[in-house]
Amino acid sequence: MPSTADLPSGEPVPTSGAPLPKPKPIHLKGLFQTAPSNIDAFLAHLHRCLQTPSGIDTLLLFIGYTSRLSASVLQALTGPAIQRSAKQLLAIADALPPSATLVFATTKSFPFSPSVALVLRVAKRLKALSVLLSEIRTFMRLWGLLNMYFWGRGLVLKWRQSKNPPQSSSDEKEKAAKTAPTDKVETTIAWAQLTACVVFQSLENATYLSSKGILLDWAPATQGRAARWSARFWGAFVGIELGRLLYESHKRGQRSARERIGSRTVAEAERDEREWGEAWRKSVVRNLAWAPLTVHWSLEKGLVGEMAIGALASIPGVIQMRDLWRRTAE
Repeated sequence: MPSTADLPSGEPVPTSGAPLPKPKPIHLKGLFQTAPSNIDAFLAHLHRCLQTPSGIDTLLLFIGYTSRLSASVLQALTGPAIQRSAKQLLAIADALPPSATLVFATTKSFPFSPSVALVLRVAKRLKALSVLLSEIRTFMRLWGLLNMYFWGRGLVLKWRQSKNPPQSSSDEKEKAAKTAPTDKVETTIAWAQLTACVVFQSLENATYLSSKGILLDWAPATQGRAARWSARFWGAFVGIELGRLLYESHKRGQRSARERIGSRTVAEAERDEREWGEAWRKSVVRNLAWAPLTVHWSLEKGLVGEMAIGALASIPGVIQMRDLWRRTAE
């Protein structure tokens, strides 16, 4: 007899004698009546997601890399069928006399089944969509240096305030020292991340504008080298971010129970800790997914295959899309 500890937690397990609830009938009329309101609610929610540049980028990231993954999966699924078709072509060619020539008027003459041909067309369109959305995201990042300017300005102002604290009462000074202590490690990490981001964005912008004939008459080989170095500095940012997350976790773990609670109630402190832990784990997973991709894009011959690129990049896409959808819910 199995132990009750082996049962999953959740709703109580009904006894064998309890009658099963009757399923509620599904009325098609009710579904059709509620469909317009459901569609309207979905479109309104989607509209809220697109109200900010970060929301637009998140949606493009999600659609772009899930499309890339889907295209790779569909192409892999059609691989055996294509191999069978190739074997059929070889068999037909072997059966012909040596002087005969096998000519196909169009690609539709290949012995592909209609379903395989349809899957290949869908995969081709999904890949094209992924390439288009990737270029749109690159174009939208052209203004990234402006955000980095304000990021750097904030770091400079914070540094100046730590060197020259404002003239105020002793109580205000003591309160400011407690609420916003200067952490040299965090400051160093922030400056290192800013430097990596500025170099990454500058190289990406120059590569993109050069490829469009707008700025810098770089040869394609030079554009490729600049793109790889851009990916390397992005990889440096990802590595620093993982280190920052580990340092942040270590720093929070060193706090006393009194420091963890502060002026909040125990329930509020526990809720905040859970929220912080969830956000921390998501950040770690996102950056761990990006790490091998930055290495892949920084190498001339790459590191992983097309399906791995779509799968790894879909991880941060799904995480960010779920968070965006929750934040914009009414």
